[in-house]
Amino acid sequence: MHIHEKLKVMRQYKGWSQEEMAEKLGYSLNGYAKIERGETDVKVDQLGKIAKAMGMDLQQLLNLNDKNVFNLVESCNHSNISHGNIVLTETQCGNELEKALLLLQERDKEIDNLKQQISQLKQINVLLEKHNASG
Repeated sequence: MHIHEKLKVMRQYKGWSQEEMAEKLGYSLNGYAKIERGETDVKVDQLGKIAKAMGMDLQQLLNLNDKNVFNLVESCNHSNISHGNIVLTETQCGNELEKALLLLQERDKEIDNLKQQISQLKQINVLLEKHNASG
């Protein structure tokens, strides 16, 4: 993923328009749009400024293609919603997936146990009905 693509993805992730991003940076809309289209060479100090505006450091921005970004709603107060980022490496995602699969297996075992209990209770119910009918 090229740097201009990373910039676009992160801006869209933040829910910002190109105009909003340009304002945050003090750039013209056309100037920022050219950066996102890859039509303008961006200096390291400019990238640092852009990364900071996006709430990350330059290294995070440059490594963005190596990581998965998840949107986490941190708090929601009436109409005021703020967002934070959780950035996980591929290994961390794999570990989380493994945990989730183990939880699903445990849940399936619990469902099987509950089905077995239901079956036993139905049998007890049938026996009680027979006993009450004869007695």
